[in-house]
Amino acid sequence: MSTTEVIQSDKLSVPALSAMVVGSMIGAGVFTLPQRFASQTGVLGGLIAWAIAGSGMLMLAFVFRSLAVRKPKLDNGVYVYAKSGFGIYPGFLSAFGFWASACAGNTFYWVLITSTLKPLIPAFGEGDTIWAVIASSAFVWGFFLLIMRGVKEAAGINVIVTVAKVVPLILFVVVAVFAFKPDVFIGNFTGGYDVGGVSLFDQVRGTMLVTVFVFLGIEGASVYSRFAKRREDVGRATVIGFLSVLALFGTVSILSYGILPKEELATLRQPSVGSVLEVAVGPWGAWFISAGLIISVLGAFLAWSLMSAEVLLAAAKDRDMPAFLARTTSKDVPRNALLLSTIFIQLLLVVVLFANGALDFMLDLTASLALIPFALAAGYAFKIALTKDGYERVSAPTRQRELVVAAIAVIYTLFLIFAAGLQLLLLACLLLAPATLLYGFARREQKGTLFTKPGWAVFILVALGAAIGIIGLAAGFVSI
Repeated sequence: MSTTEVIQSDKLSVPALSAMVVGSMIGAGVFTLPQRFASQTGVLGGLIAWAIAGSGMLMLAFVFRSLAVRKPKLDNGVYVYAKSGFGIYPGFLSAFGFWASACAGNTFYWVLITSTLKPLIPAFGEGDTIWAVIASSAFVWGFFLLIMRGVKEAAGINVIVTVAKVVPLILFVVVAVFAFKPDVFIGNFTGGYDVGGVSLFDQVRGTMLVTVFVFLGIEGASVYSRFAKRREDVGRATVIGFLSVLALFGTVSILSYGILPKEELATLRQPSVGSVLEVAVGPWGAWFISAGLIISVLGAFLAWSLMSAEVLLAAAKDRDMPAFLARTTSKDVPRNALLLSTIFIQLLLVVVLFANGALDFMLDLTASLALIPFALAAGYAFKIALTKDGYERVSAPTRQRELVVAAIAVIYTLFLIFAAGLQLLLLACLLLAPATLLYGFARREQKGTLFTKPGWAVFILVALGAAIGIIGLAAGFVSI
């Protein structure tokens, strides 16, 4: 019996889908929050940043929920929403952007985990040495073999890991509450904007990409919507998972301001959650968090690998990517899609050897690539609410409410693109432009028109961005 047949007879419930959302979002990112936030802002900026990110991402959660209900026949939402709303080529860009984001995120995980092991294995350095890359590569291919055993088995492992990795974070919160120093917290409140430092707006803007990164996975239940018992369960799981994770992320980052001065937090070694706990309870705290980080990375790597392969598989089945990516094993594992993902992660690990600040670079690249599918999904939700597509039996107040939610989500994703900055946008174009060859091969297989007029416009913009990116790398105003 194939994996699909097993899942068909045992559909995923709300708790199981919620666990996939939580498991997808709680990865390595949460363990870096104290240092990343303190390097950009103080308590006030942090609170504002979480308010913006929480509200914006909640709107995106509601967007995925409404799309799952209004368009129940659309599976693997991140990809097909973009295609259905804006055409084949934008849909391809969404699929490829989501996939590339997942691969970059998985690369970030291995950079962080090897840098975490530096006290035990000094040769790993900050995760950017040849020995770190060799070790990471071995584990990446080991996970490839594990997932090839079957999607159901890997998903089951992820549920177990999700429970296990939350424990160190809960311990951190409890210890931080008891170690909290009000005077230190007050001293960190403004982040320095009141004494001639960086403005509050720029402080908040500087945190946006890391908030995007830690919330990646919010679309997890939507990606696995075809495995849900009921369509309504997808929306419920997305919102439940999101609110749980938002509370945890905000608590971890804000409580840290009550342990150490901002200047010291900003220079902590990653994973900074472990460094903060070490200050509070001693060296065992750092080791405990490091163990939690390793468990977290393993689970998140599984979840992201599954989601990224599912997206490539769906695009290939819809004939928007080459047909070889639609091939699966007898256990319903998307073999070639998974293999392509593993190869791309391997290439990114090689790039790590030459990157300046590999950890931050991979985090920011991951977040910026994810903005494309998020923005297109939000745009599609706005479009169908505006045109009443799928709202034939829905009351006017409900449609208007969902229209407003989608509009806010669109504004939020556009703000994120602005916050990411021109450099990351150009680097994203450098990946998307050559990837269009895959799109071209797929269109040739189908003997279809390469681009529509809007498709040509989008391609020209992507190609122009890539050209400027190449010039920027040569001139030095764009760097890896």
